[in-house]
Amino acid sequence: MPTDADLTARIRLVQGDITRQTVAAIVNAANSSLLGGGGVDGAIHRAGGPQVLEECRQIRARQGGCKTGAAVITTGGRLPAGHVIHTVGPVWNGGHKGEPELLASCYRNSLHLATEHNLETLAFPGISTGIYGYPKPEAAAIAVREVRQWLGAHAVPATVTFVVFDDENRRVYEQALAE
Repeated sequence: MPTDADLTARIRLVQGDITRQTVAAIVNAANSSLLGGGGVDGAIHRAGGPQVLEECRQIRARQGGCKTGAAVITTGGRLPAGHVIHTVGPVWNGGHKGEPELLASCYRNSLHLATEHNLETLAFPGISTGIYGYPKPEAAAIAVREVRQWLGAHAVPATVTFVVFDDENRRVYEQALAE
């Protein structure tokens, strides 16, 4: 059983651009169409290029997109990351419509795909905290909890990085990681 120190060594926090992370896979806070959008989703699609979009179109044709809480994997295209794991977070509706469990499912399903594909390093953005309106402290607490639980039970991924774009989100994640 890993110690708290072991888990802490496997979790990193970086302030920067998720599209520039040199990891095996980055997670995309996608929408259910998988065809790109604003925020992190748009940035990943722009940086990844047409190959990412084409694989997303194929997944959409096969299974109609991606449901909230689910995750799918594509190539990284032109990204430094070899893969993109696309997950659809919940829209915040006050927290009484299953949002916490759906958000936790995003993390678990993304981690499951990383493990299934033997991806040693994985980077997450803050899922659902942009236009979907999930309160950042609650979302960060769920993210950290789910990643710690997963890493406590699995050897892969070896390292998970939370990538935040600004000072506010960095502080929120620092707090969640300290608890």
